[in-house]
Amino acid sequence: MYRAVTRNIEVQVRPFYLEDRSDPSENRYVWGYQITIDNQSDEFVQLLSRYWHITDGTGRVEEVRGPGVVGDQPELNPGDSYQYTSGCPLSTPSGIMVGHYTMRNKRGETFNVAIPAFSLDLPGTRRTVN
Repeated sequence: MYRAVTRNIEVQVRPFYLEDRSDPSENRYVWGYQITIDNQSDEFVQLLSRYWHITDGTGRVEEVRGPGVVGDQPELNPGDSYQYTSGCPLSTPSGIMVGHYTMRNKRGETFNVAIPAFSLDLPGTRRTVN
C-alpha cells in the first residue's frame, strides 16, 4: 500500500497485476490499481480532475490528464471516503505511476492533492519507488 497526505486528504493506492489481461509475448502488461481518497480535513472538497505521469521500464513517459476519475467528480464532506479501481497497460513488465488530483473547496479555491508514486512490477520483481 502506498499513501500520501496533502492538506489532510489522504490518498492510498494498492496496485495489482492483471495476468488475465496481459500478454507478455505481445509486450502487453496490464495492472489495476485501487485508490481510496479519505477526506480527513474539516472542509468539503470536490475532485475536479486527475493528472498521471507514467514511466515504463524503458523510461518512456506518458502523461494523462482528464476530468474526474472513472467518469465521476466525487464530492467529499469531512470524514468521507471515496474508492475506485482503474487500470494501466504498459509495453514493459515494470513501470512507475505518480500524479495528483485537482480539488476545489466551498470557497472556490483549487489545489492539488498528491497521488503517491507507486511501482507496477510483475509479481516477484518489485522495485523500490523513490
